[in-house]
Amino acid sequence: MNTMSLTTLDRGKTTVDAATIEALSAQLRGTLLQQGDAAYDEARTVWNATVDRRPGLIVCCVGASDVIRAVNFARENRLLVSVRGGGHNIAGSAVCDGGLMIDLSPMKSVRVDPVARRAWVGPGATLADVDRETQAFGLAVPTGINSTTGISGLTLGGGFGWITRKFGLTIDNLVSADVVTADGNLLRASQTENPDLFWALRGGGGNFGIVTAFEFQLHQMGPQVLSGLVVHPFADAEKVLKEYRNALETAPDELTCWVVMRQAPPLPFLPAEWHGKDVLVLAMCYCGDLQAGEKATKKLRAIGSPIADVVGANPFAGWQQAFDPLLAPGARNYWKSHDFTELSDRAVEVVTEAIRELPGPECEIFIGHVGGAAGRVAQNATAFPQRSSHFVMNVHARWREPAMDRACIGWARGLYEAAKPYAAGTAYVNFMPEDEVDRVEAAYGGNYQRLLEIKQLYDPLNLFRMNQNLWPKQSRRAA
Repeated sequence: MNTMSLTTLDRGKTTVDAATIEALSAQLRGTLLQQGDAAYDEARTVWNATVDRRPGLIVCCVGASDVIRAVNFARENRLLVSVRGGGHNIAGSAVCDGGLMIDLSPMKSVRVDPVARRAWVGPGATLADVDRETQAFGLAVPTGINSTTGISGLTLGGGFGWITRKFGLTIDNLVSADVVTADGNLLRASQTENPDLFWALRGGGGNFGIVTAFEFQLHQMGPQVLSGLVVHPFADAEKVLKEYRNALETAPDELTCWVVMRQAPPLPFLPAEWHGKDVLVLAMCYCGDLQAGEKATKKLRAIGSPIADVVGANPFAGWQQAFDPLLAPGARNYWKSHDFTELSDRAVEVVTEAIRELPGPECEIFIGHVGGAAGRVAQNATAFPQRSSHFVMNVHARWREPAMDRACIGWARGLYEAAKPYAAGTAYVNFMPEDEVDRVEAAYGGNYQRLLEIKQLYDPLNLFRMNQNLWPKQSRRAA
């Protein structure tokens, strides 16, 4: 009988016979893919082009029953498992080598109840899918800033973006989740049902099971917001950053302003002579009354002598996609990040020095502006502990040719080390690359031990380990 060699949980090999694989395929509503199938390469390709792994099997799920059968198959055969939602994770944890990949991307449903202000979202939906449905009713849930990101990974890691300061993190707006746990059971997690699991899901990543449906609270917002870019010459960066920092001290929750430092892309509103030159961009969004937004953004827009100011009324769903062209799939990517409670003068100097050493035209530094409503949640209320962070820096190395790997990764690591003395010491797990396993405990701080206890309860064999992993004691002994 034909057999297939697959990677096991302990990274050894096991053989699964063809009849067993065919039996799994026959039970699925979705599709089972193997190497050589026409759709296999597309299914294993994710946003970060440095990730080139080949699962032994891919289960393309169309419902919770497919997820349950895939989890049971993996557990019974002790297979290494990865779970794909949107495939946007920087570490590439959606794809495993040789094991079983559980692909949720076909599960894209989004259902909105405009009266109850609730949305029920499938785990394969992207932020764009969510925005299209919710904004049709003038409603929104806070998510991220790149619309091709998957809702699953974003939510399970925390989730922050343009309207977080007003409405909290994505997890602060999660009402419930349907979860397939490692034993193949489908549980509902909420404040009243399996509350320990619900607490862990809100920031603990994919460590505890596979979410097959999210229920979100929605907020009245849009469809128009005051948003846009103010572009400055990089020669003024240090002065602009210090004034930016000061202007945000009195910013209302409705106002969010991020910083982007990079070589200017050929944007139509920029003079041609600035294309390819180093710039600092203030990207802002005011999610309240447009007239009030004009007053709230006045300090930020009065800083320095900008090259261009294109802040105005825009559809929120469109603004959510503004950075998509700079973050499209297919490039090689490596990230390093820090949380900051404040942007000290020395931190500003370190960042501006790094931009003068950009290794490529697509490399950039983002500084996300958070706090507000997200910062008024208790540190131990959810698994996500970084409530005191006011800024999140993401050093985004992005390039096309493998020959540039060393230079680009080295640049990101160098800036990370230089900025470390001025950072908070915590980390956002969604921004952590594959090689940062040593930062997991620090990322969760005082919540780490409770997360380990919940992991031990729901996944003692560490079936769900392709993530920023929390190793249960039993699994450590087995390894």
